[in-house]
Amino acid sequence: SFLVDYWWAVILIIVATIMLVRLSARSKPGRRLMDRVKLNIPVVGPLVRRVVVARFSRTFGTLVASGVPILEALDICRDTAGNVVMEKALDGVRESISEGGSIAEPLGESGIFDDIVVNMIDVVEETGELDKMLIRIADNYDEEVDVAVGSITSIIEPLLIIFLGGAVFLIVLGLFLPLLKIIETVDSV
Repeated sequence: SFLVDYWWAVILIIVATIMLVRLSARSKPGRRLMDRVKLNIPVVGPLVRRVVVARFSRTFGTLVASGVPILEALDICRDTAGNVVMEKALDGVRESISEGGSIAEPLGESGIFDDIVVNMIDVVEETGELDKMLIRIADNYDEEVDVAVGSITSIIEPLLIIFLGGAVFLIVLGLFLPLLKIIETVDSV
């Protein structure tokens, strides 16, 4: 009865919620919150985190291999990160390098990068093979993302089949219940 009487209110609430989320994502605090939520969602968060790290690693590794100065490469990576949390982490890396520090320490403090990636970058930073290791990290993370997407897809397929079966069942039930009531009414007369 509620949905029949107030269907317009339900649609209005859904549209208002979507508009509120979109508008808040355009502001700096709202975007920061949305990006942080994306990184911490239970199933999708690790996947988003791997995509962000892979994008950074590939871009930074390619730029360093091409001979772009590290600070300029970090600026380019920050501009192409697509995630405010990653941008803040790269700002920390830039400050650390400007002060003579390492790349690995601020990356570890950001909470985005796994400890093993931070340790690999720390070791390779001293040997001078940073670009090759970053590209290797990106390749590894891209492969992990592909496997994770395949796993999520294989989980979603049966759920979609069950959902569609339930929807068809409800439609058929909605069509036949009134028909059965009409038949009962005709039989009783």
